[in-house]
Amino acid sequence: MSRRISIIAPPIKLQSHLLLRTLTTDSNPPQLAKPNSPVNPSHLLRVCTILYQQQNSPESKLHSHLRSCEFDLSHEFFLQVCNKFPYSWKPIYKFFEFTQTQPHFKHSSITFNKMVDVIAKSRNIDLIWDVLTEMARRRLVTDRTFRIALKSLASAREMKKCVEFFHLMNTHEFNYSLDTLNKVVETLCGSKMVVEAKFIVLKLKPWIKPSGITYKYLIVGFCEVGDLVEASKVWNLMVDEGFEPDIDAIEKMMETLFKTNRFDEAMKLFQSMRKERIEDLGLSTYRLVISWMCKGSKLAQAHVVFEEMHKRGIRADNATLAALVYGLLTKARIREAYKIVEGIEKPDISVYHELIKGLLRLRKASEATQVFREMIERGCEPTMHTYIMLLQGHLGKRGRKGPDPLVNFETIFVGGLIKVGKSLEATKYVERILGGGAEVPRFDYNRFLYCFSNEEGVVMFEEVGKKLREVGLVDLADIFVTYGERMTTRERRRRRAVD
Repeated sequence: MSRRISIIAPPIKLQSHLLLRTLTTDSNPPQLAKPNSPVNPSHLLRVCTILYQQQNSPESKLHSHLRSCEFDLSHEFFLQVCNKFPYSWKPIYKFFEFTQTQPHFKHSSITFNKMVDVIAKSRNIDLIWDVLTEMARRRLVTDRTFRIALKSLASAREMKKCVEFFHLMNTHEFNYSLDTLNKVVETLCGSKMVVEAKFIVLKLKPWIKPSGITYKYLIVGFCEVGDLVEASKVWNLMVDEGFEPDIDAIEKMMETLFKTNRFDEAMKLFQSMRKERIEDLGLSTYRLVISWMCKGSKLAQAHVVFEEMHKRGIRADNATLAALVYGLLTKARIREAYKIVEGIEKPDISVYHELIKGLLRLRKASEATQVFREMIERGCEPTMHTYIMLLQGHLGKRGRKGPDPLVNFETIFVGGLIKVGKSLEATKYVERILGGGAEVPRFDYNRFLYCFSNEEGVVMFEEVGKKLREVGLVDLADIFVTYGERMTTRERRRRRAVD
């Protein structure tokens, strides 16, 4: 399984064999509170007000105001102050300087990391470097410090400082660590900074030798940003160094190939796995392949892979069975699809979504709505995606042209233009329709439903439901009314949680 991958661009081609409180006159300095002591909200508000108002004042004046303010200085208090200024470094750093004058208070790794996080968000690179140097001197650096610091430096394209930071920490007894490097690479790749992560790995190679995990993060990261060429280069580098590709990296590479319509190349990768490392093939790999085969209407191949999975004793989950349901519906094999659904002990939202999507593809919107009703009866809560699918199935992506003028999209669109006083635009639109060259703007169902996801919306949906029933569109009326009722209940739950 240690074969190389080559990608030629353009066009990119993968050739894989495996690829507050008022001021007091008390002059007593703030004392260190007990670790579990709660923070007084009025004290916190007063201190934050002083920090905000006096942040540009001389240090002596600011410190004088803070000393005259009665509050208990603790680690929790410092963290709460940081939370009040999440993107402003000056008040936080000024308060940090004040805490340095308090003999009973000593900072911990947690408080330092919190301050570094705030400074990092404000992109003050020089100050970050000074604070990190101080942390190293005090031996307070942790893995989280590395994550925050490197993410900030990399986002500012301070690549030399990223590498220098590892050397700085090594001189302060925080030795070079592969585990720490892997955590940094994981953080950067998760933030779409894969190029920066690769630069750091290669520059530190003389001191920290990358592992298979390091390369896995890089491969997955490049696949996430859609750069298969770089992902292939990292893959080949990993193979040359004697590492076996991780199953997560293989699955991500296959998924990216499927998404970019390179089905044959993805299947070559899968076939290599079946020949050389079949024991590593698990449910997630089979589910990925079966799902994309069904999406591509390759039902016969999907059944072969499914049977192989079954013979190996791997039990299919709902997502895998849901993919087969959709695959059968793409071939209009409705009875077989329903038979699979009936055999599922506890069908979840993924099963119902694939069933609804398949029926809508066959233009069976009424039957899809009946599945929607049964789903609710069985206690499976629909999501926003459920409603959008059903509305698009009934109304179409650009709107609906029906025999009744009450529900014609053109009527609604022109009526809306007139109501907002845009008669000229409405007239032009009608002229284009009469001329036969009209293109109805796409209706944003997502935004439409979101705008009425409250108690006010339920009244509107009830009225819409009544009008739709009057013209015989019972299915569409049920969808709107059900959405209104459920969103109203959700709004009430949210308000109770806040209260």
